[in-house]
Amino acid sequence: MKQEIRSQSMQESYWKVDHPSGLTLLLYPMEGFSSAYAMMTTDYGSVDMSFRTDPLADFTRIPAGTAHFLEHKMFENEDGDAFAKYAATGASANAFTSFDKTSYLFGCADHFEESLRILLEFVTTPYFTPETVAKEQGIIGQEIKMYDDNPDWRVLFNLLKAMYVHHPIAIDIAGTVESIADITADRLYETYRTFYNLHNMVLAVAGSFSPEAVIRIADEVLRPAPTLKIEREFSEEPETVAQKRIEQKFPVAAPMFGLGLKVRPADPKTNETNSILNEIVNEVLAGDASPLYRRLYDAGLINSTFDSETDCGKDFAALIFSGESKDPDRAAQEILQEIDRLRKEGIDPAAFERCKKSVYGRYIRMLNRPDSIANAMTGAHFSGLDIYDLLEIAGSATLEQAQCRLMEDYRTEYAALSVISPQD
Repeated sequence: MKQEIRSQSMQESYWKVDHPSGLTLLLYPMEGFSSAYAMMTTDYGSVDMSFRTDPLADFTRIPAGTAHFLEHKMFENEDGDAFAKYAATGASANAFTSFDKTSYLFGCADHFEESLRILLEFVTTPYFTPETVAKEQGIIGQEIKMYDDNPDWRVLFNLLKAMYVHHPIAIDIAGTVESIADITADRLYETYRTFYNLHNMVLAVAGSFSPEAVIRIADEVLRPAPTLKIEREFSEEPETVAQKRIEQKFPVAAPMFGLGLKVRPADPKTNETNSILNEIVNEVLAGDASPLYRRLYDAGLINSTFDSETDCGKDFAALIFSGESKDPDRAAQEILQEIDRLRKEGIDPAAFERCKKSVYGRYIRMLNRPDSIANAMTGAHFSGLDIYDLLEIAGSATLEQAQCRLMEDYRTEYAALSVISPQD
C-alpha cells in the first residue's frame, strides 16, 4: 500500500509504502538536489536486553552490548565486506547503534540504485561464525577501552549511571569487555531473527532518487518476513535517582559537567511530543539568549561548549545540561535555582514566543538536508508520528503546554550531577 503524507502548511509531501516483505518504506524525493541519503533502521537498541516473541515462553536475556556487536558484524558476509562494495559505487556508508535503534546508512551523488541494493542485501543476510565473533570481540574490546578514555563519553554515561537505578540506559551502548565475552554466534542469530524481522524495520530515503526504483529494488531483493510480535522486558525504574553526584578524575584541561533531570516516561508518541515541547522550555531556560546563559557566561561558569538536550525513547526520558565549567557544582546549582524560579513565577510570554520560533526554525531547516529528513522520518515513524507532525508540534506549541512540561518534567529533586575534574 502506498500512502502520500502531505503537509498543507509546507506544501510538501512524501510517500509511505507498506512493502509486501513487511518493511516500511519512507520516500522523500527532493527536487533540485543532486545527492541521496538512505537509512535502514531496526527498532532495536542497546537497552533491549530482555525479550520474547512467544507470550508463553520465558524472556530471553542477552549480554550488554549485543545490539552494537550485531551492528559491527552485519557488514561482513560470506561474499565479502559491504564497505568494499560501497567503495566500488563511491557511496559513503556508515552505521550506528543508539539506546533504542540500530541504523545502516549511505549517502551518494551517483550509483544510487547499486548502493541501495548493497544496503538491502547485507542487512538481510546475516553471517556469523565462532571464529569471526571471537575476532570481533577483540576489536570491540579495544573500542570500549577507547571510549573509557573519552571524557565526553564518560561524563554522559557517569551521569546516566547516577540517574538510573535499574534501567539499562545506564550501561554503555557497546557493553563491557566482560559482557561481550558472552556473545556467541548462536545468540547473534537468535537476536537477529527477532529484531531484524522486516516488520520491525524501516527504510528512509531522501534526496535525488526515484521512488519507483526503490520499490522495484525492494521487490527484487526482499522476501516476505513472518509476522512477529516482540515483547520487551524492563525492570521497574523508581522516580528517584541512584545518586545525586558522581565524579571522575581525568587528564582534561578544564572541568566538565553533565546535569540531568530524570523525567517520568510515557508512551513513545507522548515522549516524542513532550521532548519537542521541552526543547522550547530548554531554550527559555538556558538558551544563549536567556538571562541564565548570560549570567553564567559572564561569571565564567560556562563557555561556548554549554548545551542542553532532551533525550527520550520507548520507556525513558531525560533532560541534560552539559559543558565545561571552572566550578561545575556552582553552575549546576545556578541552573537548578533558575528552574525553581521559573516553576514559581512562570514562563515569560515574550520569551516563550521567541524561543518557540527559534525551535520551530530548527525543524524547518531540517527539511533542507536529506540526512536530517531521513533521520527525522525514522524517529517519527517509530514514535507513531510523521515528519510533519514534528513541525506541527513545535509550531503550534502554546505557553500553557510549555508551563505544563515545566511543572511535570523539570523536577529538581530528581536531578543528578556528573563531574569530570582534572587530575592533580
